[in-house]
Amino acid sequence: MIQVQDVRVAIDGVEILHGVSFEIAAGSVAGYVGPNGAGKTTTMRLLTGALPPDAGRVTVGGVDVVADPVEAKRRFGYVPEHGHVYESFTPNEYLTFIGRMHRLPEDTIRTRAGAHLAFWELTDAADRSMTGFSKGMKQKVLLSAALLHDPPVLLLDEPLGGLDAHAVLQTRALLRTLAARGRTIFYSSHLLDAVEKVADLVVVIRDGTILQTGSPEEITASGGGGSLEDAFGKLTAAADAYDESEKLVAAAFG
Repeated sequence: MIQVQDVRVAIDGVEILHGVSFEIAAGSVAGYVGPNGAGKTTTMRLLTGALPPDAGRVTVGGVDVVADPVEAKRRFGYVPEHGHVYESFTPNEYLTFIGRMHRLPEDTIRTRAGAHLAFWELTDAADRSMTGFSKGMKQKVLLSAALLHDPPVLLLDEPLGGLDAHAVLQTRALLRTLAARGRTIFYSSHLLDAVEKVADLVVVIRDGTILQTGSPEEITASGGGGSLEDAFGKLTAAADAYDESEKLVAAAFG
């Protein structure tokens, strides 16, 4: 359902992605992890069609995002890392707007919007302006909007931002339920424990290069056992956090 084939991207003359390739099968939850600056956001921009590759090919839901960008956008729902809603809208108004953009029937929009808002316990706020909503409440509306047209692919960039512990559990359960129904989820996150709990497949990227692809268990084993966090540190050559903390405290406070 997602294919990235030998993709290269340069920005301002500097190559950001160096021949990146991976495939995500239907019904999978794929975690995309890497340190800051690794190329995760650039990859997400490629998948959504916001950034064309300089070389290589990207398909989502079987559609080339460059050759047929409009059809590709019908195949996915997207939650960006820094998503925004029209705050003057109510959740019902916003979801109605999104549904009409996807040309859904009005009764389908009402049914689906009501179901999503009930799931997130936002029914009582459904007709209130989102001006005073918390970040978590807005994130729930964005997740609902991404799923409203029932896309076969869901692209999530740090989707847990602002969510409380209960909503995080709801999100994990929802992703697993969607995957069980054949939907494909591509989940970019800095939160390794969140990825480990929900992903079937983990793709590790560093400095614009894919280091390893495998199940959480395979990635963990490649790092000598322990946890996905330990394996990630070894794969990305991250410095030991405790050693670095000791150095900082010693240097700053003596």
